[in-house]
Amino acid sequence: MFDKILIANRGEIACRVIKTCRKLGIKTVAVYSDADEGALHMRMADEAVHIGAAPAAESYLVIEKIVDACRKTGAQAVHPGYGFLSENRKFAAALKEAGIAFIGPNPDAIYAMGDKIESKKLAKQAGVSTVPGFLGAIGSPEEAVKIAREIGYPVMIKASAGGGGKGMRIARADEEVAQGFSSATNEAKSSFGDDRVFIEKYIEQPRHIEIQVLGDKHGNVIYLGERECSIQRRHQKVIEEAPSPFLDEKTRRAMGEQAVALAKTVRYDSAGTVEFIVGPDRSFYFLEMNTRLQVEHPVTELITGIDLVEQMIRVAAGETLGIGQEDVKLNGWALEARIYAEDPLRGFLPSTGRLVRWRTAPESDTIRNDTGVVEGSEISMFYDPMISKLCSYGKTREKAISTLSAALDETWIAGIGHNVNFLAAVLDHPRFRAGNLSTNFIAEEWPAGYAGTVLPEEEQTAMLAVGALLHIRNEFRARHLGGKLGLPDWKPAAEWVATLNKAEYPLTIADVEGGLDVKIKKGKTIKVRSEWKPGQPFFRGTVNGRPVVARVSPRPDGLRLHHGGAELDIAIRTPRAAELARLMPEKLPPDMSKFLLCPMPGLVVSINVAEGEPVKAGQALAVVEAMKMENVLRAERDGTVKKIKAKKGDSLAVDQVILEFA
Repeated sequence: MFDKILIANRGEIACRVIKTCRKLGIKTVAVYSDADEGALHMRMADEAVHIGAAPAAESYLVIEKIVDACRKTGAQAVHPGYGFLSENRKFAAALKEAGIAFIGPNPDAIYAMGDKIESKKLAKQAGVSTVPGFLGAIGSPEEAVKIAREIGYPVMIKASAGGGGKGMRIARADEEVAQGFSSATNEAKSSFGDDRVFIEKYIEQPRHIEIQVLGDKHGNVIYLGERECSIQRRHQKVIEEAPSPFLDEKTRRAMGEQAVALAKTVRYDSAGTVEFIVGPDRSFYFLEMNTRLQVEHPVTELITGIDLVEQMIRVAAGETLGIGQEDVKLNGWALEARIYAEDPLRGFLPSTGRLVRWRTAPESDTIRNDTGVVEGSEISMFYDPMISKLCSYGKTREKAISTLSAALDETWIAGIGHNVNFLAAVLDHPRFRAGNLSTNFIAEEWPAGYAGTVLPEEEQTAMLAVGALLHIRNEFRARHLGGKLGLPDWKPAAEWVATLNKAEYPLTIADVEGGLDVKIKKGKTIKVRSEWKPGQPFFRGTVNGRPVVARVSPRPDGLRLHHGGAELDIAIRTPRAAELARLMPEKLPPDMSKFLLCPMPGLVVSINVAEGEPVKAGQALAVVEAMKMENVLRAERDGTVKKIKAKKGDSLAVDQVILEFA
């Protein structure tokens, strides 16, 4: 067994690997760039080595710097995590030449399966069902359009060395192919150093289900069940679960055995994932093989009890798998929600800045939190904007969902935009709860984009009752602070008025032991019980006996409750104060319709129009790169460009003006 392992990665996956190394008594070495100075993974490791500037191409992707760091520290092996160099054959070969073990598959397997084009050719030769498409590299937009027409629309343009949704576009017409080809090749080159792309038929209403495989250097390969990864946005997974609510035992076994056969064909000797597209009739097609650890590996670990990182390390050290196929048992259900620094209300555009607050439900037998940041960490524009992978476990799917929903209600992030509310909305969606999933789920359920969550009426009234209790407790504390002369004992009046989304609700309250009894519009009594005290950031209690968690944040004229993916601005006033509040003028935001604003912090790749040029709705105006993704900014309506206020190469802040229209 190794004495010291270097982790050639950053963020949550580096921290994850370090935890298993600690369990095994192995010392660890972290590497870090200028942007990651003082990062959590750097502090958790026994040693840390600086490897260059912030851009990944100058640090985490430079093979020579990783090998040199191994030599300096005496690391005997390298775990690559995922992304960066994890599926780079040259990296594995360079380590082998330097006498350093690569904690991953052999270079030949990486070459055969890691390359999306070659893996499809090999799978086809092996008799594996594959999606129709053109498997050769494509040299120009014109050639891409010709191939797409031959395959038939819609098509998927994908980077050969791709992953994580980078370098991937769906096209339904010639114009989209040409634009998608350019963006996909640019993203592929900047993310993976390989600009090759291929085209395949896009399967409508597909599920994305993958099989986890595990092999050793002695020819043994097993599969550890499947993961349902159909909840995706821009081809990047959002929520994953294991097992799939769709597969039956027969299909699971067929997919698993096919995945094992494919792995054995290339003498696969580590943890890896064989991905499939699954149709509504449970027909499945080989998509690709990821020759590395997957982001969503925790859900497999939670239902099997097998530490995949530990198995990777043991296999790399030459050990034989201590697990046979008959030993793999799937127990219970697990879900993973990827918490990202992004703004769902602005088209999920990346958010950067300092993580002023970062708290979530404490880890337990049913909650796992894989993160690489702490309060005060910086979310930069150079890397993937993931904050955390929040996971839940339950004996049933329903229990796992409710546990994860409660954990999201207990999550507090401030300083940057985040997708916690959106994740909660997905989990609470009736279609998700029914397991009726496809990779188009998000696009179909929020076709105009996510605009926030509106709670059902019953849940809204529950939150109004909670708001009443919080207000009364705050008032009681304010009126009983020390140092005030002649203050009589204060008891809350029975009649109040609650305001939510400009609507008013008459309240009748009764102060009882442990909480309040609240009637809204003379309806049924809502019993709110809690030990909440002023200043606490979370309300934990019961509403009519049902456990409820909500995050509480004060506002100048009330409070805000975060619950179930919704943000509710609630004001509780006396009838007279409510009467006066109706007379207050409303402040409206300025009209910015004549400007094209930068929707996220990013780099201007191109300005596609000139001053004085007329533009049509939907026309591409500019391209901005952020988090290694190119974002095309289009005109919302017809108009004329009056002034251009940015140029190629400019670094822009969020909402900075790019163009002004006449």
